[in-house]
Amino acid sequence: MSLINFMDENLARQEICRVGKSLFERGYVHSSAGNISVRLTDGFLITPTDAVLGFLDPARISKVDINGNHISGDKPSKTLALHQAIVSSALHSYPCTSCVIHTHSTYCVALSIQASARNSESGEHSGQLHQELLPPITPYFVMKVGHVPHIPYRRPGDTKVVREVSDVIARYAQKGTPIRSIMLSVLGPMVWHDTPAKAMATLEELEESAKLTLLTSPGFSRLQDSQIQELREVFKAVW
Repeated sequence: MSLINFMDENLARQEICRVGKSLFERGYVHSSAGNISVRLTDGFLITPTDAVLGFLDPARISKVDINGNHISGDKPSKTLALHQAIVSSALHSYPCTSCVIHTHSTYCVALSIQASARNSESGEHSGQLHQELLPPITPYFVMKVGHVPHIPYRRPGDTKVVREVSDVIARYAQKGTPIRSIMLSVLGPMVWHDTPAKAMATLEELEESAKLTLLTSPGFSRLQDSQIQELREVFKAVW
């Protein structure tokens, strides 16, 4: 039995534009960076390649069929395959997953750059990067975002990252801690949820947590194991 609730296409187009404008105006994205997708019954909507999220036209949002063939609107973002892979992988844990948002959010990218610099200084090869972007710094980060795996750097559009991200999502699910976000090293976060509004809220909490981490470094503290367990018991937090 399917638990999927597909969004009406016209509403999805409007929501992509509304969320894109909000993210752009508040500085979560800049220039033509970032993209948004929504899964439909007959395919996907995704922001066009090189589109500015603050100035989207609902009619020009790219639409592809279930096989990824471009059928209407402007040329789709080069990250289409990654968006599709994320949704396909996430559905096993979150059956209503429909929307993926990618940004180059400043504080998340800053933390990623710091991590990459530390790895470089220690001689660790980027392909062996096994870490998370953030510790459990606040209760709302634990409850609203959860674990954020830090994916090794690949150039924008590199197809290898599709398999890497799919594998990471599967591994966390197998451990009993399914995820709603990943961090592409140096490039930016990707988050997913049931609707554009919920995905945007997850992104907001993630970026704010990254900001708090940078502002309080190196003396920030993390939640204790007993505190995290309490969040699991009281709020069903997945951590």
